[in-house]
Amino acid sequence: MSNIHPTALIDETVTLGQDVVIGPYCCLTGNVVLGDRVKLEAHVVITGDTHIGDDTHIYSFAAIGTAPQDLKFADEDVKLIIGARNKIREHVTMNPGTSGGGGVTHIGDDGLFMVGAHVAHDCQVGNNVIIANNSCLAGHVELGDFGIIGGLVGVHQFCRIGQHAFIGFGAMIDEDVIPYGTAKGNRAEISGLNLIGLKRRGFARAEINDLRAAYKSVFLSSDGDLMTRVQNIAAAYPHAPLVQNVVAFMQADNSRGFSLPSST
Repeated sequence: MSNIHPTALIDETVTLGQDVVIGPYCCLTGNVVLGDRVKLEAHVVITGDTHIGDDTHIYSFAAIGTAPQDLKFADEDVKLIIGARNKIREHVTMNPGTSGGGGVTHIGDDGLFMVGAHVAHDCQVGNNVIIANNSCLAGHVELGDFGIIGGLVGVHQFCRIGQHAFIGFGAMIDEDVIPYGTAKGNRAEISGLNLIGLKRRGFARAEINDLRAAYKSVFLSSDGDLMTRVQNIAAAYPHAPLVQNVVAFMQADNSRGFSLPSST
C-alpha cells in the first residue's frame, strides 16, 4: 500500500507503482512513472517524461527530469529513463535527452549519485556506477558499468569513460578514459589501471596480468603510434576479454582522443 503525504502535489498524468512512498511537499508533474517501492523524501521534484525503476530512493531537493540545459532545446518530446535500485541523494539533478542527441538520457541500475551530482542531457550511464559529491557529467557523456567518479569532477561533453574506470577527486576529464583505467588531474591524465577495483570485483589474476601487460604495451611504449599499438595488443591477446574490451573501446571512437600518461 502506498504512503503519500497529503502535502505532495501529483498530477493526474503521473503513474505510481505499488507501495511507493512520497514525502512532504514533493511535486510530480508530466508523464512521470514511478516503479514499485520507489521512495521520495521531502521536497523532491520530478517532471517530464521520466521513468524511475523499482526500489529507487530519491532524497530531498533532487530535481529529476527538468528541461535540458541546452539553448537549442525547444520543448521536444524527450525522455529520462532511470533504472532500478538507484540511490539519488540530496540536490542531484538529472535531465532528459535532446532531439540532437537521440532524445533519451538513460541511467542503469544500482547506482549511487551523491549530493549535488549532475547528469546532463543525452548521457548514457551504466549499472553499478558511483558519482560522488558535486561531480558533473556534461551532455552526451557515456559512463560504463562500475565506473566511479570521485568528488568535484567535471566531465566534458561527448567524453566516454569505460567500464570499471576510476576518476580521482577534482579531475577535469576532456578526453576518453579507457575501461579499467585510473585518471586524475586537470586536465586528466591516465595514471594506471584500477587494480584495487578489479581485485575487489573478483577478476582472475591471469586476466589482470594480461591487462597490465597490454596497458604497458599501449601506454608506456614508444613503438609506433597509439592506434598501431592497440592493433598489436588485439592480435597478441585474442582470448583476453579485458584486453579486448579496451581494444573495442579505443577502436570504436577516438574523436575526443584519449587520456594518456604524462610521459606519453
